[in-house]
Amino acid sequence: MNPISKVIQKFIQPPWIDKWTAVHMAAGAFICKVALWCGAPDYYAVALVFGIGAAWEVMEWIVEDGWIPYGSRKNWAKNTISDLVVETGLALWMVL
Repeated sequence: MNPISKVIQKFIQPPWIDKWTAVHMAAGAFICKVALWCGAPDYYAVALVFGIGAAWEVMEWIVEDGWIPYGSRKNWAKNTISDLVVETGLALWMVL
């Protein structure tokens, strides 16, 4: 297996990617598109997606009692980073 395939295989497995990743991507695209329709500049549309995503992760931490559902703090951090990267990355891709 080539090095690029090894990296991709590492990041397409839990805890990096889970069943909620698609929801985060769809929400990021929707929020970005609505912000753009409302006349927000590209930067603010992407920043709004990141801000709402970060607020969502904080709310998720409070509601789910921290990192416990993920098994470890490391798994929680990986999942949170992944969620923020996919939603913000998709919004950034939309405005480029």
